[in-house]
Amino acid sequence: MSNPTRPASTDELEAVFQRELVTDRWAAAETAFALASRHRDLTDWSASREWVQQCLRLLEGFPAEAEEQVATRRTSVGGVQLPNYLHAGVVQARFGDLG
Repeated sequence: MSNPTRPASTDELEAVFQRELVTDRWAAAETAFALASRHRDLTDWSASREWVQQCLRLLEGFPAEAEEQVATRRTSVGGVQLPNYLHAGVVQARFGDLG
């Protein structure tokens, strides 16, 4: 993701995800959401479903009782706009049957 004016490729986002998985699991959940969105936009339903499930698995490890616990820290990841809040309900609403 060296050029901030172009959206990151799925390969670039996956590399970011792998780094974040070790260093910042919340950021990894945000990136998984972005990957699910990007693959859905590319009509790669199988890959989108995998990233939705990855995002949901990561979110299970976080509390979700209050807004501040589910507020995203970034507005976008790799050119993909993130919702203001990220929790299982948002993911299910955004991706429906893919979840």
